[in-house]
Amino acid sequence: MSTIQPPDRLKPAAKTEGTQQAAAPTSLYADRQKVYPKAVKGPVRRAKWAVLILCLALYYLVPWLRWDRGPGAPDQAVLVDIGNGRLFFFFVEIWPQEVYFLTGLLVLGAIGLFVATSLFGRVWCGFTCPQTVWTDLFMWVERVIQGDRNERMRLDKQPWTLEKLRKKGLTHAAWLLIAAATGGAWIMYFNDAPTVTVDLLTGGASLDVYFYFGLFTTTTYVLAGWAREQVCTYMCPWPRFQAAMLDENSLVVTYRDWRGEPRGKAKADGIGDCVDCQACVNVCPTGIDIRDGQQLECIGCGLCIDACDDIMKRLDRPTGLIAFETLSNLAASTAATKALPPSRARCATGMEVRRVPRFIRPRTLLYAGMLGAVMAVMLGAWLLRQTVTLSVLRDRAPLFVTLSDGGIRNAYTLKIANKDRDIASYALVLDSRTALQMQVQEAPTTAPGDRPMVTTRPDGITQWRVLLTQPPGTPTRTSIPVTFRLVDGRGRTVVSESSIFLGPESR
Repeated sequence: MSTIQPPDRLKPAAKTEGTQQAAAPTSLYADRQKVYPKAVKGPVRRAKWAVLILCLALYYLVPWLRWDRGPGAPDQAVLVDIGNGRLFFFFVEIWPQEVYFLTGLLVLGAIGLFVATSLFGRVWCGFTCPQTVWTDLFMWVERVIQGDRNERMRLDKQPWTLEKLRKKGLTHAAWLLIAAATGGAWIMYFNDAPTVTVDLLTGGASLDVYFYFGLFTTTTYVLAGWAREQVCTYMCPWPRFQAAMLDENSLVVTYRDWRGEPRGKAKADGIGDCVDCQACVNVCPTGIDIRDGQQLECIGCGLCIDACDDIMKRLDRPTGLIAFETLSNLAASTAATKALPPSRARCATGMEVRRVPRFIRPRTLLYAGMLGAVMAVMLGAWLLRQTVTLSVLRDRAPLFVTLSDGGIRNAYTLKIANKDRDIASYALVLDSRTALQMQVQEAPTTAPGDRPMVTTRPDGITQWRVLLTQPPGTPTRTSIPVTFRLVDGRGRTVVSESSIFLGPESR
C-alpha cells in the first residue's frame, strides 16, 4: 500500500552527530515592495483628473461659502457647530435630537455605494475615495519634482547627494504643505473659516483646534505620502466584502485574455495581441498585474486601460485589450473563440461578444428599492418635521407637596425648543379629567380665558416652571393623566405633551 509522503518542509530535521538540527523559523513578515507608478495619458486619466479637481475644489472651498441666516446666526454655508449643537447645510439646520437625519444620510450613502458597485465595480475606490484622490495628488507632486517612474527608481538607488537631498526635501515639503491645507480645511468645517484661519496663523487658536489640525495633517501626510496602496490592500475593509456586490453583469476593469493569449513578442507568429510589455503593470498605483484576473488590490481606476491602448495604437492593433467589461461578455467571447485556431488575425479581429450590460437586474432592483424606501422615509420625516417641540419634566423629589390647606401640588419644567429664527408666543393650555389649577411662574396671562402666555427665544430652548395644584376637598387619585398644549394665535394646537399628576393614595 502506498503512503503519502509529507512535503520536505514538514519532514523532521536530520540528525547530525547525535543532535537534531532545528529548522530555521519561517518569518511571516515581508518587506514592502515599493510601487513606482508611471505617468499615463488617455481618456481614463483625463476623467480621473477631472474628478480629482472637482473633489479637491469642493473640499477646500466649501467652508468659505457664505449663507445669510439672519442676525446672530453663523453665515457659513456648511458648518458643524459643536458648541451650540447645530449642523448647518445651506438652508437646512439640524439639531442634536434630529441626528436620525444624519443616520439616514449615511444609510443613503452606503446603499448608493452598493448600487454603484453592483453597476460599475469599484468606481468609488478608483475615482472618488479620499485615499485615491490625495494619493494621486501626492504622486503628481512627486513626479513633478523627482521625475517619472524610471527617474524615481534611479534616484532611490543612488547614494545620498545634495541633488537627491534637494529633490526628496522639496517633495516632502510640498506633501506637508498639502497635508497642512487638508488638516486646516477639515477644521474649518467645525469653526468659522476666516476666523479659525487667522487664529491658526497667529497662534490664537485653542489647544483642541491645534490638536485636530496636527492630527489630520499627520494622517494625510502618512497615508497619502507613505502608506499609499497599503491602505487599500491592508487597512480598508471595503475590498473584503465589495466582491459580494459584484456579479457577471457588473462593469469591471478586466483583461480580454481570449484576445491577448498566448502573449509574446510583437512579431512572433501564433500569439495574441498582448506583447507582454508590462505597461499595464507599470502604471498601476497598487502594482498588480490585471492580466491575472480580479484581485483584491485592484481599485478599478482604469489607468491600465490607457496604458494598454497606447501600446495597441503604436502596434496598429485594435484597442480595448484591457477595458471596462462585464464578466458575462468576457466568458461569451472566450467561448466563441475557443474553436478557432490561435492566430494573430483571429485575436485582432476576434469573435468578440459585445452585449449591452444589464443594468436592470434583481440585485440592482433590490438596492434601488432600498434606496427609494430610505429616501421616502427621510422625505416624510423632513416634511413632518416640527419647528416647535415641547418636553415636560416632572419633579421627582418630592413627588408631590401637600399644602397647608390640604391641596396637592406637583411641579414641572417645560422645555420649549424653537427651531425658527423668530420669537414665538403661545398660550399654554392644560387638559385634565380632574380640575387642576395651573400656575406658570413669571408668565403673563394675556391669552383669552386668562391662559398664561409663554414665549420662546429664536433658535433656542426656553424653560418655564409650571405648578399644578389640586384644590382641597377634591377626590384624590394616585395618578391623574394630564396634557400640556401650546396654542397659537389662531387657536390651533402647535404641539402637545403628556405627563401625570401624582397624589397620595386614596384612603
